[in-house]
Amino acid sequence: MSVRADEVDLPPVVAEVRAVFEHYERALLANDIEVLNDYFFAAPSTVRFGIAEHAFGIDSVRMQRALLPRTHPERRLMNTVINSVGADVAVVSTEFTAPDTTKVGRQSQTWIRFAAGWKIVAAHVSQIDPPFARNCDSRA
Repeated sequence: MSVRADEVDLPPVVAEVRAVFEHYERALLANDIEVLNDYFFAAPSTVRFGIAEHAFGIDSVRMQRALLPRTHPERRLMNTVINSVGADVAVVSTEFTAPDTTKVGRQSQTWIRFAAGWKIVAAHVSQIDPPFARNCDSRA
């Protein structure tokens, strides 16, 4: 399968994924573990790499989520980019800050549309020190 350039970043798909991503973020700030877990694809192939942990498979994702400290409620997102590929795949990349750390966080999620809705099949969260968080935006 190949993807044509006109099948990338389809506005309706980007809008759908933005809505589910924003709902995910609200659940994260509210520490709604049930909603967060439901957004991950229930499969042994699901992967989540966190700041201090890694989870391979939905059982590990759920176990790790239960052990994670609550996300600071004043966490703020920056530079969120949503790329869609066709009508059923999207990647969300964002940065974040929170008052409880001087580091800049980075988060990426791969979302796939299933019959049950949009689900995360792979996720990554990391943090870096601000001097290394340089904006190299070619759009500027």
